[in-house]
Amino acid sequence: MKILTRGDIDGFFVLSASALLDLILMRVLLVGFLGFSEGLYYTRVLPAAATGLVVGNGFYAWQAIKLARREGRNDVTAMPFGTSALVAIVFVYLIMYPVQQHALASGMAKDAADLLSWYAGVIACLGCGLMEFVGAFVAQGLRTVVPRPALLIAIGGTGLAFVGMDFIFRTFAYPVIGLPTLMLVLVLFVGGARLRTRIPGAVVILALGVVLSVLSARLGIGTPVHLQALNLSYVGLHLPVPVIPQLLPSLHFLLDFLPVILPIALIFLIGSLQNIEGAAAAGDDYNAKPLLLMNGGATMVGAALGSPFPVTIYLGHPGYKRIGARAAYSTLNAVFWTLVCFTGTVSLAAAYIPIEAGMALVLYIGLVVCAQAFEVTDKRYAVALVTGLMPAFAAYVSLVVKHSLGVAKALSGVTMFTPDLTARFAAERNFFAEGLFALGQGYIFTCMVFTAIVMYVIDRNYTRAAIWCLVGAVLSAFGVIHTHLVEAGDVVGHLNLPLPRWNVWSTGYTLMAVVVYSCRWLTLANAERDEPAHVSPAKSATAPRSEVDLALPAKPTRARG
Repeated sequence: MKILTRGDIDGFFVLSASALLDLILMRVLLVGFLGFSEGLYYTRVLPAAATGLVVGNGFYAWQAIKLARREGRNDVTAMPFGTSALVAIVFVYLIMYPVQQHALASGMAKDAADLLSWYAGVIACLGCGLMEFVGAFVAQGLRTVVPRPALLIAIGGTGLAFVGMDFIFRTFAYPVIGLPTLMLVLVLFVGGARLRTRIPGAVVILALGVVLSVLSARLGIGTPVHLQALNLSYVGLHLPVPVIPQLLPSLHFLLDFLPVILPIALIFLIGSLQNIEGAAAAGDDYNAKPLLLMNGGATMVGAALGSPFPVTIYLGHPGYKRIGARAAYSTLNAVFWTLVCFTGTVSLAAAYIPIEAGMALVLYIGLVVCAQAFEVTDKRYAVALVTGLMPAFAAYVSLVVKHSLGVAKALSGVTMFTPDLTARFAAERNFFAEGLFALGQGYIFTCMVFTAIVMYVIDRNYTRAAIWCLVGAVLSAFGVIHTHLVEAGDVVGHLNLPLPRWNVWSTGYTLMAVVVYSCRWLTLANAERDEPAHVSPAKSATAPRSEVDLALPAKPTRARG
């Protein structure tokens, strides 16, 4: 292959737009949401994250060159690779934030609570990378056990609830910036239109967002940008430093957050495998195992140096192949962003490129990962997918409730997180917060369990539906899902390890299994149900339409002749 092509330049700009958004999002999550110091972000987290990127991108570029030489081709495209925005959001909201709030509620100083929160995120990232690395040996087998729609809806629910809802709120908080950029996203990415220029659409959208942000600041309209002199404090050489020794006292967090780490690792492992298969369909048939091993390996390298955010193979290889990207675009991305992160120069962009400038692109990511679950799944499973979304929204609403209680505490000085919290909700507002927190706890697993159960019910495969009900019972007994405790400053999950503990949710799932398995004998066979013996075909054709049918227009008939 040529060392560098025009398509590599185009691919580099597209991948760089995504990388820049990831870095801005990471800053918003750590500095804006968690309140970390900018010094911690620019001098410790960014260099560590960049190390994982350079290791992974360099490896995938090398794999592309190897494949090209082996097959005697010059059109092989490297797999796109980078930080996962979705996992970053999940880890911050479901791991780092709860740890920080619990530490603050126990009387720990803010700086110490931030360090503990950072360590928890790094440990989670390390655990995720380890599970992905080991899972590379069994990924194909996992795909045969867990239905694909169940995996897709778990991450789709995260995208729609935690990414989509959060960023649509931001869009309407800053409509002068958010709505025009959202419209351009809809036109280019949803509508499929193409610009009359070769500049990538993501770059144009981000540039428009920056212009609107700066103009809003100049005109005094509501804007997240505060025009100020450039801060050069963090410009300089910042090399990554290992953090493993500091993590050892906090390793118990790995067990505490297994309900989050394990399904995320499973979902992205299989998602990476699907992306590799998509590349094979586009003509680049890679050996999957080395790529999957590197996926986990690069995450562990970044985590060992202090990154709380895993890296992963991106969706979109066929798109990069269509624009002519080969191996160099991956190498360029690794080299450029490593230099930017190691030197702190990304801090210069952060002053004038708020996340709101690219929030429409992040919102699109949240929407498309959820829509994908519906697009690739047979439409008869639509109810199963919608059912699988409910635990994700319960988790998001739980977060909103906890934010509200935190604000109430800040205003009144009285903690709202007391043991009778859910009882007070029921008595004062007739709101079943107990069910909300139960459904949201360990929601990623619950999304998969619910979806699988309903899918097999639709298929009238009552045995497999019962098996998935029992999976829910076991997960409940171990505290992976539903079990929660109200502690000072938060509502947290509670694992029952090493021995399971039977509870009301385990009992409920077991009864579900009994009911659905009994349906093998309690329900009519397919032919009997579809064509009842006591109704003749002629009568059934003219029978009154049901209430549901009456809500729909009658199907038109076509005249013969």
